[in-house]
Amino acid sequence: MLLLFASSCKYFKGKKLFGKKADTMAVYHARQDSLRVADSLKAIRDRLENARLDSLRVVEERIAWEKKFRFNIIVGSFLVPGNAKGLAEKYTAKGYQTRLIKMDGGQFDLVSLEAFDSYRAALSRLRFYQENEEVDSWIYEKN
Repeated sequence: MLLLFASSCKYFKGKKLFGKKADTMAVYHARQDSLRVADSLKAIRDRLENARLDSLRVVEERIAWEKKFRFNIIVGSFLVPGNAKGLAEKYTAKGYQTRLIKMDGGQFDLVSLEAFDSYRAALSRLRFYQENEEVDSWIYEKN
C-alpha cells in the first residue's frame, strides 16, 4: 500500500533501492578499460626501454670492436653512401665480410674488407688485396 502512494520510481532510484547493479557494472567496465589502457602503456614503455637497451648494446659492441680492430683495409671511399653500399655488396657477394666505416672528421664512407688489431698484420694482408682485388687498397686507422 505504501508503494502506491509514492510519487514515482525516481524516489526509489534516488534512494538507491533500484538501479544499483547498473551503476556497479558501469564502474566495473570503466575500471577494466582503465586497466587495459595502463597495461598497454606499460607494454609500450617496456618495448621502448628494451629497444633503448638494445641500441646501447649495439653501440657498445661496435665501439669495442673498433677499439680492438683499429686497422682496416679499405678498397673504396665515397662521398655518396649509396656508392659505398654498392661496392660493399659486390665484395660481400665474393665472400668478404665487408664493413662500412664513417671516416673520422670527414664526409667519406669507407668500404673495409678486413680489420686487424696490429698494423703489421694489416700491412701483410694489404699486399694480398692490392695484388688480387683492388690495386688502390690502403690501410685506415680508426681512432
